[in-house]
Amino acid sequence: MKELETLDLSKNSFSGGLPLSMSQMHFLNYLDVSHNNLSGRIPSCTQLQTFDPSRYTGNAGLCGSPLPKNCPGDEELEEPHTVGKSQGDEEGIERWFYIGGASGFATGFWIVCSALLLNRRGRHAFFQLHDSLKDWAYVKVMVFIAKW
Repeated sequence: MKELETLDLSKNSFSGGLPLSMSQMHFLNYLDVSHNNLSGRIPSCTQLQTFDPSRYTGNAGLCGSPLPKNCPGDEELEEPHTVGKSQGDEEGIERWFYIGGASGFATGFWIVCSALLLNRRGRHAFFQLHDSLKDWAYVKVMVFIAKW
């Protein structure tokens, strides 16, 4: 069962705890154990903590990450163990990604525009290239239409 990819055990009235051997299921992409009578701590492994908390709903006795309910003995921990980053960190990274992209585009745009405005030979070469590409595309389209 270590290579199992999908496991749906929802709505089966299972009781007891999740076995520790589930932490060895490294290929598990989908897990749903909701609406059973499960209890105890969700085994600590990166795989089981990545699933949405809704996959564990309906099990009043389950506790631990990714559920908001702490297990007994977790109160002394200042910060619960989470895999990945919090939602605020992701929004900050996304914001900086867009800021960096926009500033890079603006910088590149003004470098190209400045080069075209200030360099006469470069400006003439650019527009000559543009005109020749336009003419080449026009000829190719007309030849295609004539053959068709």
